[in-house]
Amino acid sequence: MLQLAHIELALDGRRILHDVDLELGESEVHSIVGMNGTGKSTLASLIMGLNGYAPTAGRILFCGEDITALSISERAQRGITLAWQEPARFEGLTVAEYLEAGRHVARNSPLSPPECLGKVGLNPQMYLKRAVDNTLSGGERRRIELAAVLAMSPRLAILDEPDSGIDPPSIDNIVDVIRTLSRRGAAVLLITHHGDVAAIADRASALCAGTILKTGNPSTITRFFRDYCQECLHINAPVGKEFNGA
Repeated sequence: MLQLAHIELALDGRRILHDVDLELGESEVHSIVGMNGTGKSTLASLIMGLNGYAPTAGRILFCGEDITALSISERAQRGITLAWQEPARFEGLTVAEYLEAGRHVARNSPLSPPECLGKVGLNPQMYLKRAVDNTLSGGERRRIELAAVLAMSPRLAILDEPDSGIDPPSIDNIVDVIRTLSRRGAAVLLITHHGDVAAIADRASALCAGTILKTGNPSTITRFFRDYCQECLHINAPVGKEFNGA
């Protein structure tokens, strides 16, 4: 479903990603593990097509189509979605309205808003009428964003796990979301620095200093990550206002 071929990304003369080759099959769950600064979130942004993250070399193929030059909206129309590290706020929009908006772009029969909230550990009666604004904690907004990903029923879901959060989703919630997406035919790229989260995948890859070192069985990759990976020297230190590290 997704193929990255010889991807490189340079920003302000610095090489952030290089020699990245990656493949995801339909319904496959693939974990990318790495310490802070290795390029994980940069890779997620590049696949999604965020402004400023166009590869300087290589190609991105999705379902056989070269999408390297497509915009973020064109990629979203093809069924690619990204759960942000820092979920957005939408003043004046209720949780129910936010989830219904996602249902309108669903590829197949979507889950209802109450079903989506239940799978991320939120009581629908308590949250459907709440506004998606700063009255919600970071952890609550993160859960609601994962519920929105479920509502959209994407072909490829990129889940970029935040480093921290207030009341973050539990491992059980994350597993339930991922398995639901996979059962509905979606491929899931799970970006994390937690070995126990990475272990739920079908395959895993270890990312270090902007390139993939190893790909294989999740238990083998998480053991390698635990035994050998150390904090990077933050090769993705902020460049301008839109970067917040990786």
